[in-house]
Amino acid sequence: MIEICKNIVSALNEKKLTIATAESCTGGLIAKSLTDISGASAVFYGGVVSYDNSVKENVLGVKAETLNTFGAVSHDTACQMAMGVKRLLKTDIGISTTGIAGPGGGTPEKPVGTVYVGIAYKDKVEGHLLKIDPTLSRDEIRHEATKQLLCMALEKILINY
Repeated sequence: MIEICKNIVSALNEKKLTIATAESCTGGLIAKSLTDISGASAVFYGGVVSYDNSVKENVLGVKAETLNTFGAVSHDTACQMAMGVKRLLKTDIGISTTGIAGPGGGTPEKPVGTVYVGIAYKDKVEGHLLKIDPTLSRDEIRHEATKQLLCMALEKILINY
């Protein structure tokens, strides 16, 4: 994962872009991974760990209707989190995670390992469902979600800027 983060920081620096994170299930792991890289301070503005729905709604601007209709672990919530942190911290890119890392908390509709990620860039936002192996540990699920989202973010940066 360190190479992915190095490549993200390098690409953001080269393209003079900035990024921010909105994390629920990853609990700040994405922010930590990026700030482990020297030079990240020029491109990483900050992050919001929005574990509680009140933070998703009151800080990131996720609509109460979205949370009530689709739940915190949903495509719409991930997209609104990414857009919200991009707007809040005035960055070029916002990325987000919301999901169920386990070992409990899963349901038949949303089992452990269900993670939605969002990427807001330019005037677009994309949400993706990650179905991570539910037999992995909580820590492994969080690391896998982080890795997959960072790979997606790097691809968006390289293709769209």
